[in-house]
Amino acid sequence: MADPVWKMKGQWLKNCSCAYGCPCDYNALPTHTVCDGMVGMKITEGYFKDVKLDGLCWAGTYHWPGPLHEGNGTFQPVVDESATEEQRNAILTILSGKEQVEGTFFHIVSMIVSKILEPKFLPIEFEFDLEKRTARVAISGILETVSNPIKNPITGNAHRIQTVMPEGFEFHLAETASADVNKGLGEIQYDWPMGHSALSHVEHTSNGLVHP
Repeated sequence: MADPVWKMKGQWLKNCSCAYGCPCDYNALPTHTVCDGMVGMKITEGYFKDVKLDGLCWAGTYHWPGPLHEGNGTFQPVVDESATEEQRNAILTILSGKEQVEGTFFHIVSMIVSKILEPKFLPIEFEFDLEKRTARVAISGILETVSNPIKNPITGNAHRIQTVMPEGFEFHLAETASADVNKGLGEIQYDWPMGHSALSHVEHTSNGLVHP
C-alpha cells in the first residue's frame, strides 16, 4: 500500500445521545432513535501532504434522524481559528472523506452524511485526560460538552469500562465515560445530559486506522 497522504494522531472524543455503551458500536439501534452529538480531536502529530497539523484541534456536531447506516446525517465542522488557510483546507479535506482509501472512517462518514453545514473557524477549548476519563470541549455558539467517569449508583465510586474493537475503523480501544453535559448550540441543537462518552488515543491516516 502507498504511503499515507495524511496522518492525524492524537486525543479523540465522541459524545452522543445514546446511553453508556453506545448501541451504534454494536450495530444496534440508537437509544433514542435519533443520534445527536459531537466528535472532536486534538492532533498531537499530523500532516496533510507537506502541511503540518501538529497542535491543532477540530470538532463538529452531528445529527442523524435514525440509525447511522440509514444515512441522512447533518454535520457541522469546526476548525481551530489558529489554523492557517492551508491547514484549514487540509483538515476539511480529511473530514470530507476525500484523499483516503475506501472503507476508512471519514470515507464511511461521508457516505452517511447528506448535509455538511458551512465550516466555522473558531477558538476550540479542548481538555482531555484519558486515564481519568475526563474531557471538556467548548466552542462558543456551537457546542458544550463535559465527560466524567460513570458512577456506581450505589456506592458513587467511579465505574471503569472499555470498548474494544479489534477491527474497528474509528478506534480500537476507548474508555467509556458519561457525557454529563452534551449540548449543541448552533444550527444543530440538542441537549442530552448523562449520555455516552468515548475517549481514545487514535492514529488515523489516509490508509485507515493504525493498529497500536
